[in-house]
Amino acid sequence: MEVVITDMDYEVDYFEGKTRKILVLGSGGQVGAYLTEYLRCADVEVMEFDITNGPDQDMTVIPNGELEAKIYMADFVYFLAFDVGGSHYLKKYQHTFNFIDNNTRLMANAFGLIEKYKKPFVFASSQMSNMSYSPYGVLKRVGELYTKSLGGLIVKFWNVYGIEKDMDKAHVITDFIRKGFETGVIDMMTDGTEAREFLYAEDCCEALETVMDEYDNLSCDDELHITTGVYTTVLEIAEEIKSLFFSIGKKITVIPDEKKDSVQRDARNVPDPYIKEFWQPTTSVKEGLKKVFEEMKKDYE
Repeated sequence: MEVVITDMDYEVDYFEGKTRKILVLGSGGQVGAYLTEYLRCADVEVMEFDITNGPDQDMTVIPNGELEAKIYMADFVYFLAFDVGGSHYLKKYQHTFNFIDNNTRLMANAFGLIEKYKKPFVFASSQMSNMSYSPYGVLKRVGELYTKSLGGLIVKFWNVYGIEKDMDKAHVITDFIRKGFETGVIDMMTDGTEAREFLYAEDCCEALETVMDEYDNLSCDDELHITTGVYTTVLEIAEEIKSLFFSIGKKITVIPDEKKDSVQRDARNVPDPYIKEFWQPTTSVKEGLKKVFEEMKKDYE
């Protein structure tokens, strides 16, 4: 079934006067929610698309008239949508049929429409895309191949953190802070010796905006690694969060496990520095942790 789009079907004049119409696929996700708010401060019209907004925005449904309409109307697309979560979520679900099927369907759906309407776009991949033992990494690699075939741009995220709405998919930092408030105990999934590059979400948004602005000067073969270049162990993250709780008079306990990380297996890729020619992160891990902590504290107060 082919969905036919005409200007009469949608209020295209709603965007009159705006310089660009930006579509954020995955606008309810960890990065997408930050990016949506970030772009609203610029001279653009932001269109959201996320299953959290309702079943008509389920990208795994093919065909999806709402998705086609939004891509048709967009001047630029950020493809951030993916069925993904932190290490706990990936460990539990990434080998399941639904995880693989959901991500395969949403990619085929969105990339097909991007190709149909010839839209410029950025696909959010991961520094795990070369880790063939990980279904998540393999699926991100497939997304990269789609993107290269269409001439879009690929960005690779390295452990972006910020406020999260769905705590069932929480990543390590928000999970540790939640545990501190709710139980007073940060019981870790690993021994914490694995080192990661953690990037605050607002810095990630600045990088994504810069990539959009530089779109015509970049190619799908450019290695655009959005990261800090600074490694921090997960145990160091836990201890810093512990100190934040201490600063508000709450004593918590950090309990490392004996296990090593089985999701990334402490694989250490080396980020390409090319993006640093036109973008630099500005938020240290300590500063970013405090910002996330202060925001989450409001909910628990």
